Amino acid sequence: MSAVTQRGAARRSPTDDEIRAQLKTTGVAGVVQLHRNLTTTELVARSLARHESILAANGAIVVATGPRTGRSPDDRFIVDSPGVHHLVDWGRVNAPCSREQFDNLMAKAGAFLAQHEAFVVDGFAGADDAYRLPLRVLTTTPWHALFAQTLFLRPSRAELRAPFEPGLTVVDCGALGASMETDGTRSNAFIGIDLERGLVLILGTMYAGEIKKSVFTFLNYLLPERDVLPMHCSANVGRAGDVALFFGLSGTGKTTLSADPQRRLIGDDEHGWSDHGVFNFEGGCYAKVIRLSARAEPQIARAITFGSVLENVVIDPASRAVDYDEDALTENTRATYPVDHIPRCVRSGTGGHPRAVFFLTSDAYGLLPPIARLTPAMASYHFLSGFTSKLAGTEQGVNRPEPTFSACFGAPFMPRPAAVYAAMLAERLQRHASSCWLVNTGWTGGPYGVGQRMEIGVTRRLLSAALDGALDDVPLRPDPVFKVLVPERCPGVPDELLSPRSTWADPGAYDEQARKLAERFALNFRVYADSVPAEVAAAGPGEQGVQGMLGV
Repeated sequence: MSAVTQRGAARRSPTDDEIRAQLKTTGVAGVVQLHRNLTTTELVARSLARHESILAANGAIVVATGPRTGRSPDDRFIVDSPGVHHLVDWGRVNAPCSREQFDNLMAKAGAFLAQHEAFVVDGFAGADDAYRLPLRVLTTTPWHALFAQTLFLRPSRAELRAPFEPGLTVVDCGALGASMETDGTRSNAFIGIDLERGLVLILGTMYAGEIKKSVFTFLNYLLPERDVLPMHCSANVGRAGDVALFFGLSGTGKTTLSADPQRRLIGDDEHGWSDHGVFNFEGGCYAKVIRLSARAEPQIARAITFGSVLENVVIDPASRAVDYDEDALTENTRATYPVDHIPRCVRSGTGGHPRAVFFLTSDAYGLLPPIARLTPAMASYHFLSGFTSKLAGTEQGVNRPEPTFSACFGAPFMPRPAAVYAAMLAERLQRHASSCWLVNTGWTGGPYGVGQRMEIGVTRRLLSAALDGALDDVPLRPDPVFKVLVPERCPGVPDELLSPRSTWADPGAYDEQARKLAERFALNFRVYADSVPAEVAAAGPGEQGVQGMLGV
């Protein structure tokens, strides 16, 4: 065979039968109607024709996900197989299921797919070619296919013509419910991840975030073995090449704060940190848009156009204008859009080693300062603690901010023990001399219901000061309860705002609540105390009063 023929053969697009054969190895057999890698326009047209979505005035399609408008963490399982059993941090977050149950449910999904049109999206996760993961999403709804096409990295035309071997396959049958009686599930929803075989199965939920977070979970398992730290963070870069990372749970400001008109966006949610620098896992953004303001968040507002998906957002039935303030369906309204809809984004999805790392905590108690410098030991302590709040709608059953501790600011997606990720972060912070800051994007002046949410403009000014060096020579004072190092002043920010106690009407009430939160920190950290250096264990609030809480 000549070289020309060989090149032509290598670029031959796989046939539908070859794709069916690949799917059969995952347990999905009998798919009849198969549509692979349709264009954005075609997916939008099919979604509208099937009446599963409507067209908004801004060009996005609008969908409703039904009763599940957030993730279903109690219905997420990891297959307990010999190859991964000793590597997974089993517990409430990483609940096990048997391979037999997973395979039975996959067979059920296969029978469902045999009776429905199937849409296949091939793509990649990981903008650094050295670490990218080929993945395939198979779904029965065009809008879920559009979501996957937008969120993940798209293959080039040449790559679409070449044979494609996915390292991870996501089988999404959200319209098919599981049965508690016959399938042995906790509810009608089931999100199963088989780490050993590279398979994900989603049943009983149309919330598209389950697709995204299942892929993230798989990468969080896979990449540490390749000496890459997977991170639940957004990233951007300044004119001088100064990369910044923003860790935080959903709703804490990762997307909003990284979409900064003065800086270039690398990615809004999930990244890896390798010896080369940082790289985006995705090709799109998945923003929480409740009360989205074109004035405060202009880049995001303008990014939501044709090709975007709006989940559970209310629109005017006549004008089709979007009402971002309306929460009739959920507080967790969402929008997807390609990252390149953000002006001057970093199209490569890569950047250097970060100059600054920010831990975003949405403190519903209103106790933590709006910004504080962390020593290396403090950085490890707060990364392992991951104190923040689950915000309304982000998970099923969460209707108001719920203070929580989420290790690595992303515990729901971390299959390995938190100490694995924490050790990798600490080593990188030290090696690259990255500064680390704790930023409260939650409440001030009192707890949720009494105080007010921190203004985005104030947080932006604090971040800018940390990044441009304006805080480098400002005196720092240790917080008397939480020990973090608080700047005494910041350009453009009232001095009293930097001291949470001074924003409360009753300083005595602040003192009492701060003592209680310090005790919660100490109780939560007990699980890590014996496995970290002494200086890390001592870097957070002390054990005072803990024994009283325990009744001893």
